[in-house]
Amino acid sequence: MNILKDHINLFTLVAALVILVATLSMSSSLFKAMRESKADGELYGGKDHSYDGIGEFLNNIPMGWVVSFLVFIVWGLWYIFMGYPMSSYSQIGEYNKELAAYNKNFEAKWQNLKDKDLEQMGQGIFLVQCSQCHGLEATGLNNTARNLAKWGKEAGIEEVIAQGSVGLGYQAGEMPPMGLNAEDSKAVASYVMADISALHHTKYPKLVQKGQTIFQSTCASCHGADGKGQAGMAADLTHYGTPALLQEVLDKGKKGHIGEMPSFAYRHFSPTQVKALATYIQSLQGDE
Repeated sequence: MNILKDHINLFTLVAALVILVATLSMSSSLFKAMRESKADGELYGGKDHSYDGIGEFLNNIPMGWVVSFLVFIVWGLWYIFMGYPMSSYSQIGEYNKELAAYNKNFEAKWQNLKDKDLEQMGQGIFLVQCSQCHGLEATGLNNTARNLAKWGKEAGIEEVIAQGSVGLGYQAGEMPPMGLNAEDSKAVASYVMADISALHHTKYPKLVQKGQTIFQSTCASCHGADGKGQAGMAADLTHYGTPALLQEVLDKGKKGHIGEMPSFAYRHFSPTQVKALATYIQSLQGDE
């Protein structure tokens, strides 16, 4: 037979035959023992034992079992702390190593892109990674996700003031809706955009002074008088609209009022990719 000319097939069939014969032999002997053998030894509690009506023998622990157990424990400790994955090959380790090398080459090649090129790169990332939830136009698909056309602009701050913000895990906890009227919200947004955010521009420069007064009385208790978040107590507003805040959201994910965005940390976006994505989002034209 041609199938038996292959040594691997032949070895497999012989091994299967040996296992079958051994199984039948062992099963036969065990069935015979069950029919003919009688248990003997010292009974637990003697003949008067009647706790559950089933006699129990006082047997010594098999020495072979003890040795096998101890050897297995020692091998397990070695495997966890000295073998895999601390010092041996692993697929995830190789993936991370190759990805780090790829990102290093990527950064070296694309780190000096012009804004228009960054915008195009960011659009590509957005369409692949973000558009499924935020929509092709980033408007949030009728409030099923955040309207990113407002992000990094006064409108985004006004939205947070009105709705609150959750999910980034700051020590101060979730930010509740602040209950400001529309004009005061716009003033606070103009102050944050003009004087706190690293972007330093606003569409409403005449409202900046008023916004500063409201910010100090309403927002500074959590964000600090300088808006830097008091060392993690709340969001650092100097990062608002910048790649730094976008990187934080990508790393942490974000629980929202309408769902939960998962962490994208596993994607290992390079700094240039995050900057490109932030540039593209900033280029979106909202309804303000």
